Amino acid sequence: MTELRDAALDSRAWPFEEARRLVKRFEKAPPEKGYVLFETGYGPSGLPHIGTFGEVARTTMVRRAFEAISDIPTRLLCFSDDMDGLRKAPTNVPNREMLTEDLNLPLTRVRDPFGTHPSFGEHNNARLRAFLDAFGFEYEFASATDYYRAGRFDAMLLRILEKFDAVMEVMLPSLGAERQATYSPFLPVSPKTGHVLQVPTLERNLAKGTIVYEEPDGERIEIPVTGGNCKLQWKPDWAMRWMALGVDYEMHGKDLIPSADLGRKICRAVGMPSPEMFNYELFLDGDGQKISKSKGNGLSIEEWLAYASPESLSLFMFQKPKTAKRLHWDVIPRTVDEYSQHLRAYPEQDLKARLTNPAWHIHGGNPPADAMVVPFSMLLNLASVTGAEDKATLWGFLARYAPGASAQTNPGFDAAVGRAVAYYQDKVKPTRVFREATAQEQAALADLAARLRGWEGEASPEALQDEVYAVGKDHGFENLRDWFKALYEVLLGASQGPRFGGFIALYGVDETAALIERALKGELVEAA
Repeated sequence: MTELRDAALDSRAWPFEEARRLVKRFEKAPPEKGYVLFETGYGPSGLPHIGTFGEVARTTMVRRAFEAISDIPTRLLCFSDDMDGLRKAPTNVPNREMLTEDLNLPLTRVRDPFGTHPSFGEHNNARLRAFLDAFGFEYEFASATDYYRAGRFDAMLLRILEKFDAVMEVMLPSLGAERQATYSPFLPVSPKTGHVLQVPTLERNLAKGTIVYEEPDGERIEIPVTGGNCKLQWKPDWAMRWMALGVDYEMHGKDLIPSADLGRKICRAVGMPSPEMFNYELFLDGDGQKISKSKGNGLSIEEWLAYASPESLSLFMFQKPKTAKRLHWDVIPRTVDEYSQHLRAYPEQDLKARLTNPAWHIHGGNPPADAMVVPFSMLLNLASVTGAEDKATLWGFLARYAPGASAQTNPGFDAAVGRAVAYYQDKVKPTRVFREATAQEQAALADLAARLRGWEGEASPEALQDEVYAVGKDHGFENLRDWFKALYEVLLGASQGPRFGGFIALYGVDETAALIERALKGELVEAA
């Protein structure tokens, strides 16, 4: 344990850098509550998306890194702001008109358009928890509705009421003139309509713990700020949560930097500490636009898992959190193969290298052995040339290539085979574009086919790759990348692909020769 801690204290992996920053928070004394509290926040006005998962995954990575260098217990709270009013109906849900009728109600009182839960907020909370549970995250779930109604925020809400003017001094400069005229940090929940109202606070009574506001119909109502009768605007609410719960660490997207700064100022105004913060870059869709849970323009958790493992998704989250990344279909195969490469490297690495290996952070220091018999990209290309519609097609080739592997002895790889077939059918097959070979390429392809027909050596990926290289050089390809690109475009209908020697070994020497001969006759272009 001492060796691990010493190595972790010097590791340049970003979760360890964050953990060391958090350790400094408690140099003078451990937290009075007896544990370090990590928090992630979730607004359930739309369906959970990969960004939500990423925040929990990354926070967990920092938590595990902290536990490697500190003996202070930790907790992770996944907090849902499900008492917020629904301000607009998401576009990617059924029965959208139902949600339109329930605008301004707390999310836990908005009817569930899916018809599976008592409310839309509870439906989305369940979707989030189901995935987090399936992935094995260690966390505690918290509902704003439950916390407000149970009085768990009452003391801090009264403190905010006491510091009302100081909070307003923080918030008003961040608002436009029109919004300033009506702004209040307190949002009363109307006893008449149940709506979460955005109205001015007309009077405050500190002794009674109440505010006075005006209903849309003009009636003035006095209401307690406690007991779930009011909630806070989300920026003051975020800060209030930090103070009420004693949050020590929280992440947020780059777009929330101004909001986090306001939260810290509110904490100072109230006289309470704020957590250590980490901001990450946003995910972009295929067109380079920010993904949005209301638009549904990014990959969903379910969509990623249809084609790749949860661990590959964790790797995507681990990599360069400060860099904006495209979250599109085409990143999946590369990420799956990179995850496999990290697993294979781990056993041979020393402790220092292991602590920078993403596999350590994805698996909390105990990564499994790699299950991939061949790279995922190779499976996709095998599926492409065979037109695979099921796993059995690919296993017919795999059993010959790796006799010791089977679906029964390697269920992890068998799952990857199934995902590769699904990815090919959904994402590769509809986009394949075959082309005719140029005169130079035709001569080289004919030569390669002839050499494969007369192949007598060991059909190893390395030997076959050398032969492919030799053909490219013999036919005057100054840049061998152009030769390999031609192989992919003419034979596979794609602009890039696997190491071709490995592909030949997997698909078969005679089978590859036959594929080339079909291409030279124009059959692949005609079939496409």
